[in-house]
Amino acid sequence: MAHQRAAAMLAVLGVIASIFAAGTALWPVSAGVCYGVHGDRLPSAAEVVQLYKSKGILNMRIYQPDVQTLLALKGSKINVLMGVADEDVPRLAASTSAAADWVKVNIQPYLPGVLFQYIAVGNEITGAATQNIAPAIKNLNAVLSATGLDDIQVSTAVRMDVLSSSSPPSSSTFKDGNIKDVLAVLNSTYATGITAPLLVNVYPYFAYTGDTKNIDLNFALFQPSSTVIRDNGLNYTNLFDAMVDDLYAALSRENLVVPVVVSESGWPSYGGVGASVTNAQTYNQNLINHIRNGTPKRPYWLETYVFAMFNENQKTGAETGAETEKHFGLFNPDKSPVYPIKFRMIHVCKGCGFQ
Repeated sequence: MAHQRAAAMLAVLGVIASIFAAGTALWPVSAGVCYGVHGDRLPSAAEVVQLYKSKGILNMRIYQPDVQTLLALKGSKINVLMGVADEDVPRLAASTSAAADWVKVNIQPYLPGVLFQYIAVGNEITGAATQNIAPAIKNLNAVLSATGLDDIQVSTAVRMDVLSSSSPPSSSTFKDGNIKDVLAVLNSTYATGITAPLLVNVYPYFAYTGDTKNIDLNFALFQPSSTVIRDNGLNYTNLFDAMVDDLYAALSRENLVVPVVVSESGWPSYGGVGASVTNAQTYNQNLINHIRNGTPKRPYWLETYVFAMFNENQKTGAETGAETEKHFGLFNPDKSPVYPIKFRMIHVCKGCGFQ
């Protein structure tokens, strides 16, 4: 099955040095993009899929199952990270039969044409509801294994505030028992040969706006800056790397073998402090170019999804400011670019490394 090859590829990328030594051929990879739908006059799902393909975007995140999107993805060869809607998580946590029904309705009808890579059990779930995440992942894993679909990896998408401390990165720790329960479930998949990653939404933009006095804008934008974080022999010249390595350090502290996938990262082009077309273009293009080299702690390809494909004028966000939430898009609803952006397809192949 094609999505088995895609999942295996990502696991192999985690040990990229040994692969080069062995001269093993791999597949092309690129940054992914989150496909949000909270906007007026957005293109049809079929048009969106064609836009992804025309830009060389090989990975799409959708936040819950959508029939038209899944039908449009059939045969596209785009890898899919699909979410379970937050409101459905308690039901999937309650029983394997509910999880089986979810898979039967939302996964099986679209195989083999849709390349399901990950299922995200909720997005940034907080509070008491987090207790449902680990059992929901377990139930979905059991169903996928029973139906021969255990190459689809199940995780959840979290915010950076799952950490109780994060500066310097080596001091990072996870703050509560529920996230540790989730991580234990993810770590248990190591025995299958493909460890499900922790999906994390990483936003230097919000870190910057939360502390403009002490965080240099250039440091947040991957631009030359006088700021350098030195930590146990590693030097951090941008905020994104420091934030991602916060997570790797916390995972190491728990002795967990769990990779990290950045399930969202982006910069708004309008509506708040530091939000401009120039800054959004700078951050997102630098992000796309940067992830090929990973972070100081993990210097290899870091799977990352840019947020988001379109400006979404119906989006709200009380915590961060509704206006900026509407302007994270790379494209306008008419498919015109908000600013020029180039996706770099990276080929990992015998004798050539990253191209």
